[in-house]
Amino acid sequence: MGIENMFSSESDVTAKSSQVDWRQAAQGIHAGSDLVIGLDADGTILRHDTSLSERVRDAIQAHIAAGTHIVVTTGRGIQGTQIVLDKLGMECGFAVAANGAIILAIGENSPVPTEEIAAHARNNLVDVRLVRAHTFDPSKEIAIIHEALPQALMALESLTTTPRITGPFPPGELNGETTIVPVEELVVPLTTRVTVRAPSMSAEEMLDAVKDLGLPGVHYNIGWSAWMDLAPQGINKAVGLQDVVDIVGAHHTIAVGDSDNDCDMLRWAEVGVAMGNAIAHVRAAANTVCPPVDEDGLAQFLETLL
Repeated sequence: MGIENMFSSESDVTAKSSQVDWRQAAQGIHAGSDLVIGLDADGTILRHDTSLSERVRDAIQAHIAAGTHIVVTTGRGIQGTQIVLDKLGMECGFAVAANGAIILAIGENSPVPTEEIAAHARNNLVDVRLVRAHTFDPSKEIAIIHEALPQALMALESLTTTPRITGPFPPGELNGETTIVPVEELVVPLTTRVTVRAPSMSAEEMLDAVKDLGLPGVHYNIGWSAWMDLAPQGINKAVGLQDVVDIVGAHHTIAVGDSDNDCDMLRWAEVGVAMGNAIAHVRAAANTVCPPVDEDGLAQFLETLL
C-alpha cells in the first residue's frame, strides 16, 4: 500500500466549509450524552510545558458531569495517555491513544468487552483496559529509515513490552519507563506506534529526507519538530473516534486540536475546532479557530456548549 503524509503545505489541505466565529460554530449542539468531543492533548488540553489550566480542567469536568463523552485523543501511548487522564481526574469513559491505534476504556464499568493491559505497557495512575488495538510489523520501515537517517533516535511502543528506544530522547519528550536496545532489536510483536526523532534536523529537513523513501504499509506524520510517528496504514485519530462513537451511539461530534495529526479528526467531526496556536493548514482543516492554549482556548469553547 502507499503512504499517507500528514505534513503537507497549506495548499494541499482542503478546507472545510467557510469558517465561522468559534462562539457560534456549534450552535444547536449542547453538552450531554448525545455528544462526543475528541480532544487532542498536547497544545490543546495541556499547555506546551505540559501544565494544565484549572479552567480547562473545570470545563472538561463540567461536560463529564453533563453526560458528554469527552475522549482524550492523542498521539501519546498508553502510559502518556494515562498521565493526561490523571491530570484531568477522569475515572470513566474512553480514550484514543497512539494516533487512533489504541482504544482504551477508563475505569471498571465499560459497556463493551475489554482486555487487561500488560503491566509493563501501562502505569498505575488511572485504571485503563484495552477495548481494541491496531498493530503492525514496522521492521521494513525501520530498516529503511535507519539506513537513510542513521543518527536518528527511534522509539517503539507495543502491547507486550515496556517502550523500547535506541537512545535517550531530549528531556521531557517521552513519558514513563523505557528500555534502550540496539535498532536491530527494536521490533517486538503487537507494535502500535513507532517514533523517529532527529534532534539535529528541522521538521522540513526530516520531511525532505523521508518523503522519497517509499515507506510501504504505514501512515506517518511529522510534527512541529523533527519528530515522525508511524502507525498502521489507514489508522488515525478520526478512525479511533469513530470507534468510540459506534460504541456510545452519540449523534453529534466535535474535535479540537492543534497539530498535523489532528487534521483527520478535524475534517471528520461535525464541528472541527483548531486551536489558535495551530499552523495555517491545520486551521484550514477545521470549521473554526478558538483562542490559543495559553489563553485557555479549549475551556472558552467548551463553555459555550454548557
